[in-house]
Amino acid sequence: MDRLEKICVEKGMRMTDQRRTIARVLSVASDHPDVEELYRRAVAEDPHISIATVYRTVRLFEEAGILERHDFRDGRSRYEEIPDKHHDHLIDVQSGKVLEFYDQRLEEIKRRVAEELGYELVDHRLELYGVALDRS
Repeated sequence: MDRLEKICVEKGMRMTDQRRTIARVLSVASDHPDVEELYRRAVAEDPHISIATVYRTVRLFEEAGILERHDFRDGRSRYEEIPDKHHDHLIDVQSGKVLEFYDQRLEEIKRRVAEELGYELVDHRLELYGVALDRS
């Protein structure tokens, strides 16, 4: 049983063969696929999966707190398993590639800004958008 399927079972979710396939595809994803890409990957494992099933399953996983949805300004919702550790994202606006990173200095700045404005930081998202520097 893969990581995501275990989480679904622990949450009491009924796991059909198609949900298992979608969970497995998401568990091995190293990127942030959209539903269309998830469908392409899932149907390669099980040709009986429909795009509607992928949409319903992604929504179910998101509502259960298993998946996180991101909108990286490219018109597509992209998904990743809820991470164990916080990270931020840098999105290459030319290629669409998403890089995950963590920087303790930025975390401290974000916390300090919230405190200076009279708040305790309880959650946040940081998305940076850039183009690759020419390193030739």
